[in-house]
Amino acid sequence: MLQHFNHLPLFIFIFWLCCTLHGVVSDPQTQLLSARCNPPDFFLVSDSSILTGNLNETFRDIRGQIRDQKKHFATAQHGNGENFPVYTLFQCRNYLSIADCVACFEISAAQIRKCAAAASPSPGAYVVYDGCFIRINPMEISFTAYCENPFRLDRYNYNTFFNEATQTFNGVSCGNETTGGASAFSEARQQVLTNLQISTPTIPSFFAATKIQVSNSGSTIYAFAQCVNTITANGCLNCLKAGYSNLQICLPFTDGRAFDAGCFLRYSSSSSKKGATVGGVVGGVSLTLILLALFAWIKRQKRDKNVPRGNHLKSDLTGLSKLKGPVTYSYNDLVLATKNFSEENKLGEGGFGAVYKGTLKNGKVVAVKKLTSSRSKRVEEEFESEVMLINNVHHRNLVRLLGCCSKGYNKILVYEYMKNSSLDRFIFGKKKGSLSWKQRYDIILGIARGLTYLHEEFHVRIIHRDIKTNNILLDDDLQPKIADFGLARLLPENKSHVSTRLAGTLGYTAPEYAIYGQLSEKADIYSYGVVVLEIISGQKCRKLNVDDDEGASLLQKAWNLYEKGRHLELMDKTLEPNVYDAEEVKKIIEIGLLCTQASVDTRPMMSAVVALLQKKDLSENLRPTMPILIEIN
Repeated sequence: MLQHFNHLPLFIFIFWLCCTLHGVVSDPQTQLLSARCNPPDFFLVSDSSILTGNLNETFRDIRGQIRDQKKHFATAQHGNGENFPVYTLFQCRNYLSIADCVACFEISAAQIRKCAAAASPSPGAYVVYDGCFIRINPMEISFTAYCENPFRLDRYNYNTFFNEATQTFNGVSCGNETTGGASAFSEARQQVLTNLQISTPTIPSFFAATKIQVSNSGSTIYAFAQCVNTITANGCLNCLKAGYSNLQICLPFTDGRAFDAGCFLRYSSSSSKKGATVGGVVGGVSLTLILLALFAWIKRQKRDKNVPRGNHLKSDLTGLSKLKGPVTYSYNDLVLATKNFSEENKLGEGGFGAVYKGTLKNGKVVAVKKLTSSRSKRVEEEFESEVMLINNVHHRNLVRLLGCCSKGYNKILVYEYMKNSSLDRFIFGKKKGSLSWKQRYDIILGIARGLTYLHEEFHVRIIHRDIKTNNILLDDDLQPKIADFGLARLLPENKSHVSTRLAGTLGYTAPEYAIYGQLSEKADIYSYGVVVLEIISGQKCRKLNVDDDEGASLLQKAWNLYEKGRHLELMDKTLEPNVYDAEEVKKIIEIGLLCTQASVDTRPMMSAVVALLQKKDLSENLRPTMPILIEIN
């Protein structure tokens, strides 16, 4: 059935997929974690039937939203003025089925009614279960007003509380089972909770799940996080930070939960009874972080559409003054060399202009890149970037800029000519299948060496920002040369990263850059890891393999196969099994996954990648961790 959705736009497919995934756990998860009524002697209600009636109306409304509208989150309000309004918020875990969500609501509603039925009814209460959370109005009252007349309801300050993230009732619940290898377990647990803390506030539904294997143990840690839908992203982040801090007391236990007014955070080991439940959540309703990056990218593009762009080369660049200017070419000479930029001489075209084959007067063949004729500041910035940077970097795995030309609005760059064009044609295009395994390995190693020079060996750190197969050119010997530095940035020596507007190509973009605009050399390393997987598989990273049970994206498919020990099934089917070393292929797939890990700090530097590529195998301490898995509604 899925093959019928191949033609749908990506966001439509995601919407369809998430709407068809139902809860995977037939259990409303009603283990009580915490319940509280406001002190019964703090509020007095002259007629408890008003409270009870309004409360029942909100419950009826919320039940309908869950059952009929298939919602996992609902709010309701009934009554106004002196009629003692009741505000109610309910949320169940997104992985529960609607039937289980309704069941959890009924149980939590019954618990709340105990507060309302107390001798001196209390207008505020909350109940937290494993599977759901309900809260009714906490109200604030001036002590003076209360003393004057406790029955004057108009003196109460009603608060809908729906946007509250943290309150004094934050809590934590730890399991009672412990695990061996406490150090490895603690490290893995911290990583998944940190990943969730960072990622959950960026997801439209404020719900995320992930898992990670504990080194040298056979056990797996599952975790998920959820915030209420009515708080802000910043409120969600603050709430999860508090929950993360509270969960530190749960070590060395294999299970822990933290909760507050605006969020719920939990981890569980596969060795505990609940491990399978959380594992079902992760496996049943999750998509990879690549999809998160998609939504973040779209959101940032809309938000930044009208933001003025500054000159990204002139900010924080202490090394720029050391760069030498390029050789200049006559515009008329380049017109002649390219036959007036004729179609027959066109080699390709990108977002900023076209590239033409040109023959200079001395017979030298060159590639001439003519940027789009425009007064656009963006075009001028790209021109300046390439001229100043590429003219000064010299490495066998970087394309060489021969010179430039600037005449009026015409901005032209002249490069060394690459007869074999770009790598994507050999991986996905007409020449697909023509590269041997040895040639693919040399290309993977050559790209790594070129990036090492940019990141670690040049006198200033250069971040390319757009590493992809289209921007890798191949010389006569099929050796790779990194090209197209129009988006490049210099990274100041005293900074670990810079914050900047998103640029690059979706699918190759690192999550921290796509979501937060935090740019470092690790963004290039992430892109490199994606390119490695493309070279090995012969598949495009952005293609949705919706008819493939192994996953919706190349990165997810690679991880799933790695996790099952079936690395070689990722291999390009145009290569015969007897022409490559299976263990070497496995190692390089793992290196690609190391480079695409969600955590920036766990990605290796490019010099380390070069060393790993030349080693026989990876050490046990260098096993990749799983990308964050999420559900997007």
